[in-house]
Amino acid sequence: MSAANIENVSTTADKAKLVLVVALVVAALAGFYTLSAQGAIIQWLTLVGGLVAAVVVFLLSLPGRQLVAFGNDAWREVNKVVWPTRKESTQMTLYVFAFVVIMALFLWLTDKTLEWVFYDLILGWKK
Repeated sequence: MSAANIENVSTTADKAKLVLVVALVVAALAGFYTLSAQGAIIQWLTLVGGLVAAVVVFLLSLPGRQLVAFGNDAWREVNKVVWPTRKESTQMTLYVFAFVVIMALFLWLTDKTLEWVFYDLILGWKK
């Protein structure tokens, strides 16, 4: 990657939008807790409305547009992946289980062999 591909553009308007996003989230939370006497419906409408407004403002800012573009690129890449079939997945799972069982037996046999060599043959400690 070259340095020419890196964009670092941050305008005053985008900074103001991000400050507005934070203010909307704080206002939505404050409204939710201060409007407890008005009833649950008003509380939740205030919270959801403030959060939706914050998301809309964020998506209109440069970082929001970049996030959406990143999501679209990621989704495009996921669609390029060749996923294994059910049969291939089952076969690979069985291979892994078989390998784990064989490895467990090998380690158990190695442990018992070393135990026999050290305790019985070398040290003479009979059980």
